[in-house]
Amino acid sequence: MKKFAMCFVIFLMSATATFAADDEHEQDRVRETGTVLKEILNIPDDIPHELLDKAECLIILPSVKKGAFGIGGSYGRGVMVCRSGEHYRGRWGAPALYALEGVSIGFQLGGQATDFVLLVMNQKGAQSLLSSKVKLGADASAAAGPKGRTAEGATDIVMSAEILSYSRNKGLFAGVSLEGSTLRSDGGANEKLYGKKLSAKEIIRDGRVGVPACSHELDFLLNTKSPINRSDPKSLE
Repeated sequence: MKKFAMCFVIFLMSATATFAADDEHEQDRVRETGTVLKEILNIPDDIPHELLDKAECLIILPSVKKGAFGIGGSYGRGVMVCRSGEHYRGRWGAPALYALEGVSIGFQLGGQATDFVLLVMNQKGAQSLLSSKVKLGADASAAAGPKGRTAEGATDIVMSAEILSYSRNKGLFAGVSLEGSTLRSDGGANEKLYGKKLSAKEIIRDGRVGVPACSHELDFLLNTKSPINRSDPKSLE
C-alpha cells in the first residue's frame, strides 16, 4: 500500500511538472507575439496605420518554418486577439491561441523562419474564425495586404478581403497570399495557458478570462497604437 501511495505521489508530481512546463511554453509563445508585432510596427514601410485602425482582430504567428508543414501534421502557432465590445469598438482583449496549417505555405517560406501578421477586417471574418476551422480563400476571403503608401491605391483589395496577410522573412516585410491554408483555434494550448477548457469565443468575445501577464506587452502595444476602431460605423452595426 505504501509503495502504491509513493508511486501515486510521484505520478502527480510528474504530471504537475509537465503541465507547468507546457504552460510556460504557451506563455512564451504569447510573449513572442508581442515582440514580433512591436518589431513589425517599427518597420518604416510596415502595415498601414489606417488598416490597423480598421481591423477588428489580429492574428500573429511568429517563426513559422517550412519544416513545420511536412509529414506529421505539425503547424505554425500564434495568437488571435480582437477588440472587445458588442461591435468590436472597445479595447483589445485577451488572446486566444491559434494554429496555421497548409502545405502551400511551405513553398513560400524557403526554409527560413517567417513571421505572419493577419488583419481581420470585418465582423464576418472574425465570427468565422471564432466559430470553426477556416480555409483562407474559401471560407473567408483573403488577400496579400498592401503596405506603406501602396495602401492608398489598394481600395478594392481592402474592401473585398475579410483577411489581409503580411509576412516578414530575412528582414524583408511584404504582403503575402495564404490562400489554401487553414486557421483554427488551438484548444489544447488555450487550456494550458488559462488552466481550463475554453473556446476561442469564450476567451475573445465572452470575456471569460482577463488579459494574462504574458500578453501585457501585446495588449499595451495594440491599445496604444490603435485604441479606436475607425471602421465605417455602418459596418460595425
